[in-house]
Amino acid sequence: MYLFHQGNLRYSYQLLGAHLMTVGGKQGVRFMVWAPNAEKISVVGMFNEWDGRRHPMEKLNDNGLWCLFIPELTKGTLYKYEILTAHGHLQLKADPYAFASELRPRTASVVHPLGAYHWNDEQWMKRREGMNVYESPLSIYELHLGSWKNIETEIYYNYRDYAEMVIPYVKELGYTHIELLPLTEHPFDRSWGYQATGYYAVTSRYGTPDDFRYFVDQCHAHGIGVILDWVPGHFCKDQHGLRRFDGEALYEYADVKKAEKPQWGTLTFDFARNEVQSFLISNAIYWLKEFHLDGLRVDAVASMLYLDFGKEDGEWEVNEYGGRENLEAVEFLKKMNEAIFDEVPHVLMMAEESTSWPLVSAPTYTGGLGFNYKWNMGWMNDMLQYMQLDPIHRKHHHHLMTFSLYYAFSENFVLPISHDEVVHGKKSLLNKMPGDYWQKFANLRLFLAYMYAHPGKKLLFMGSEFAQFDEWKDMDDLDWELLDYESHKSIFNYMKQLHQLYQEMPALWELDHEQEGFSWIDPHNTEQSILSFVRNSRSPNDQLVVVCNFTPEVYHDYKVGVPENGTYKEIFSSDAIHFGGSGQTNGLKLETTKQSWQGQDYHIHMRIPPLAVSFLKCISKSKEDTHAR
Repeated sequence: MYLFHQGNLRYSYQLLGAHLMTVGGKQGVRFMVWAPNAEKISVVGMFNEWDGRRHPMEKLNDNGLWCLFIPELTKGTLYKYEILTAHGHLQLKADPYAFASELRPRTASVVHPLGAYHWNDEQWMKRREGMNVYESPLSIYELHLGSWKNIETEIYYNYRDYAEMVIPYVKELGYTHIELLPLTEHPFDRSWGYQATGYYAVTSRYGTPDDFRYFVDQCHAHGIGVILDWVPGHFCKDQHGLRRFDGEALYEYADVKKAEKPQWGTLTFDFARNEVQSFLISNAIYWLKEFHLDGLRVDAVASMLYLDFGKEDGEWEVNEYGGRENLEAVEFLKKMNEAIFDEVPHVLMMAEESTSWPLVSAPTYTGGLGFNYKWNMGWMNDMLQYMQLDPIHRKHHHHLMTFSLYYAFSENFVLPISHDEVVHGKKSLLNKMPGDYWQKFANLRLFLAYMYAHPGKKLLFMGSEFAQFDEWKDMDDLDWELLDYESHKSIFNYMKQLHQLYQEMPALWELDHEQEGFSWIDPHNTEQSILSFVRNSRSPNDQLVVVCNFTPEVYHDYKVGVPENGTYKEIFSSDAIHFGGSGQTNGLKLETTKQSWQGQDYHIHMRIPPLAVSFLKCISKSKEDTHAR
């Protein structure tokens, strides 16, 4: 209890909430809740006809912990807390630490035991300990379970069913990880889980906590990691949730200007309050420990860091130094990441941070926030803006392609094309692309290949892997019938081959976060919108040359500088016929000429396909100075 009130109890869910146990020889449930402003609290449920007079709780200390053991209650018992506020009002609240909840629209908490599931992923967990994720391939498939595939609108499959459907699909595509939109219990389907009420309860839409554990267990059995979107920045205002939990602002700031998030209609956690720190830090550790998750993607970090995020003048106040930074949130994030990596060292903590805040993915002892990855929102915005341009105009916006390399190694970046980019009128990834039918698919293949060639780990939202035409429809499942059409099936096969190339070539991931992993050949060809560069690994034999053409023009004798003398081979082309391309590939070996070009000691002559990317590899090195073409 002392540690909880100090903000240092990393496993507060083992103290608070509803726990099955034996007391005085009797089996039952011990309930504990934090509500310092309450006058009286009772546990109510079907077992006492929701009568708050029958099971009043005992107040344990002046800091507001209340406790009660009720014998004979079992797993599956429905309950809530009836709270008498200092203002004389009675209110019913779900348990903030409940491990399960009723299926919406019902809102009661459900007694569920910890530690009952038998895990079978020892091999995966041991392998994870020895993995250097920074120098490993990391390709993430982001999905929202309910709209990946459903039985019908608002009627979903069970987590176990999803395991049988999702895992083989993701495995076939070649992704290393799945990232799930939030699964904390939430009242409104269309919030996608980003406005939660039950932070410790996996949503009952898809089954029980143990059903979800099975999903993760099966992912690990098939070599797939699992990342969960997690939202410590704000919570929804539904009456049964955390808002004014004991009649006063408790989990949220008391200061309305700090508490309100008008952009989303939610409330900000009070990051300065010790008990809230224990609640949130324990929650992150809970998901990582109790569900064996491989990482958390922390949502909307910018909204936590800045007091003026999404607010107009007059809706916020400066901090004590006159700045707009939320100093308490900054310290909380550092404390949170220190605790997580102390308790669960080999996980991913990814920040969705959309500003230029420095050192997001740097350790706290160097002044960083302590995450180990940051989403590269700048790259995403620039590239999507560029790709939507008609190719005839791209030469005037060449900087949108090259600017990301000025800062690519300032953080450990993930390149994200997430759900936010293909919803709310933004169009699907395919439909963002300009041109006729063929050019749309060519542009999509070009974009995806450039993404996988660019430094940084990868994330792609579901549906893009088979070129869904419509933007994400959050209440319907994906347009799976498109896979019956050759053009869409070819994109699916393209993604399989691209992932195979990605995983087989250390140059595409081993030095993702080091300047030595990337060097330009020619970033300046604005007139033809052609880029060329080198990706390096720790072995000089794994070097790749990448040539990208962002126009529909074909060049049959294009001169490209290369770093090595010998014979080059085009090992992958996004323009290959079997991908739906025009077939302007380089089938013959490409011999170097010893003549400097584009800052390289040698050059080759090659065919440049339209709206395409070519990956070239030196397959044999020559000791001689010159070779004929």
